[in-house]
Amino acid sequence: MFSASQRISDIIESETLAMTKRARELREQGKDIISLSIGEPDFNTPAHICEAATEAMKAGYTHYPPVLGMLPFREAICRKLKNENGLDYTPGEIIVSNGAKHSIINAVLSIINPGDEVIIPAPFWVSYPSMVEYAGGKSVVIRAGVDQQYKFTAEQLETAITPKTKLIIFSSPCNPSGAVFNQAELQAIAAVLEKHPHVFIISDEIYEKINYCGPHVSIASFPGMKERTAVVNGLAKGYAMTGWRIGYLAGPAWLVSACEKMQGLFTSGANSISQMAGIAALEGDQKPVEVMRQAFLGRRNRILELLKTIPGLEFDTPDGAFYVFPDVSYYLGKMAENTLIDTAEKLCLYLLNEAGVACVGGTAFGLPGCIRISYATDIDTIEKAVASLKDAFSKIN
Repeated sequence: MFSASQRISDIIESETLAMTKRARELREQGKDIISLSIGEPDFNTPAHICEAATEAMKAGYTHYPPVLGMLPFREAICRKLKNENGLDYTPGEIIVSNGAKHSIINAVLSIINPGDEVIIPAPFWVSYPSMVEYAGGKSVVIRAGVDQQYKFTAEQLETAITPKTKLIIFSSPCNPSGAVFNQAELQAIAAVLEKHPHVFIISDEIYEKINYCGPHVSIASFPGMKERTAVVNGLAKGYAMTGWRIGYLAGPAWLVSACEKMQGLFTSGANSISQMAGIAALEGDQKPVEVMRQAFLGRRNRILELLKTIPGLEFDTPDGAFYVFPDVSYYLGKMAENTLIDTAEKLCLYLLNEAGVACVGGTAFGLPGCIRISYATDIDTIEKAVASLKDAFSKIN
């Protein structure tokens, strides 16, 4: 009898994908389900990007691409990083991957040795700890709840660093909280890291374009940080290109070379047509990006207005991405339909069954007392979903 390897058994399934799967199964059974569990823009890719893909196919960009990525696209990424972020990179310091997630696992596997410690501020994107564990590293979690606006401090970071610390991974704007680190906060973090030159940084900036509080700031822009930072970004969120599977990493040449070797083993180069379309995304009309950002901002404001009418929820106003991450501790330990709601995950299952709304429990994000709600959907759906949630919450006592 054959079975999957222990390696596969050790991988923890993404809770966001698991909840999306449960919601899909209930839909297939004929139930009316609203999914607020997945992080995907509901917009279609802007037309000029799709047209660029068509032209790329006509021009013959249908062959194997280099593992590092198509040179014209890497050059466009360099121009983007220079013009928008003030960061100087050469094409040899860029690698294009099958989404930002692929870029992150490439970097983790290229940096971490068994036993290395990796600082992961919570709330964190669900896959970070699993990636570290897969690489043989040890996750060191520092938590920042709603009382800290979900943002870890320089003091917390200083306390967590040990001689075994090899890496810190964080996102800004953050998935799941929507928190955005400002210039002063990143400056304080950079000052701590400056004292610990053995610590590398993976800065996940995939939500850069969905920012409601001013220009995006990358930690790589601070003195001494660029040489020890992997800036990870992509086209999925800001350009509504989730299905195109294009992400990229900008970093020191030694890391990009290591990632090239790793990626060459697993997947080789990313989709050539998507890369050529990516040039149009980065350098073409940016008005659709702003239209989508404004739409997300309007949705954020509306869902916050509605969630404030539900007693017991505590949350901070998210400054980016398209999530709200309320603390639901008020409801934990209470009963609903003769069932003890003692975890956020049980609460989410109750909300799925009772309200027909899919959310994701906070344990997967490092804060067990919270749930993640995505507002990457239209206002009418948001209003319907929150009305159902409000009714379901009222039955918990």
